[in-house]
Amino acid sequence: MKICRFNDDRLGVVEGDEIIDVTGALEVIPVSGWPAPPGDALIANLDAICAKAADLVGSGDRHAVTDVTLKSPVANPTKVIGAPVNYYAHQEESIQDEGVSFGREIKTIDHYGLFLKSPVLVGAGEGVDLHFTDRRNDHEVEVSMIIGKTAKNVSYDSALDYVAAYSIGLDMTVRGTEERSLRKAIDSYSVLGPWLVTADEIADPDKLDFSIHVGEEERQNSNTDKLIFDCKKLIEYGSSFYTLYPGDVIMTGTPEGVGPVVPGDTMHCYCEGIGNMDVAVRTA
Repeated sequence: MKICRFNDDRLGVVEGDEIIDVTGALEVIPVSGWPAPPGDALIANLDAICAKAADLVGSGDRHAVTDVTLKSPVANPTKVIGAPVNYYAHQEESIQDEGVSFGREIKTIDHYGLFLKSPVLVGAGEGVDLHFTDRRNDHEVEVSMIIGKTAKNVSYDSALDYVAAYSIGLDMTVRGTEERSLRKAIDSYSVLGPWLVTADEIADPDKLDFSIHVGEEERQNSNTDKLIFDCKKLIEYGSSFYTLYPGDVIMTGTPEGVGPVVPGDTMHCYCEGIGNMDVAVRTA
């Protein structure tokens, strides 16, 4: 099932070019007191919400996808986790491009480990507000995993059992000498969308074609079969450091082809099995 959050935090089921309003399915979320348990309540209760949503699709109001504002399908992750230099071809281009490397030696994820981005996500319809426009701001399109249940010290073989859904991520970055966790945590630089696709619809997350065009120009086009740390390894490794909670997002890494965007650009992202999202670039 494809589930989206749109407009004033309405819940929708995506069918073709339409969104069916099934906001009533949120009633199955238990009422929690303060403090709320860590994690995103929608993702923690996703199975029950999907079951209720299936009952509501026949009667829900229908909207064209193009007529709504798509927000991040995950509203309250405790963590958005980044996977630096997780494609060898991206390592090679980073070494060659001084605008990426800034004279530093570029190694791979085996050396860097993971990093944390801001847990405040924006959706496809909200767009990216560029900051520090006197510096280079790059797109980095990635396949993203959404964790569905609490996970700690997960084994490699069982790792995908903890994934609730998949989505497209944009790990936007301003280039410079600062740590990744600062340059990639700027407001609106963590995009997730256009919706989530439940894990049962993705047979193998390590065999997904994905790409990005900026305007008419293709910039990145790859497949997750080229990941250095595959999806299972990312969960196994990440959960050895962090407790993962429902709604936590792991952006799996970006391939070669990263490049700058400027205000007025539109980023057209695609992932096999998930769909397409258009993300506008604006001045902050």
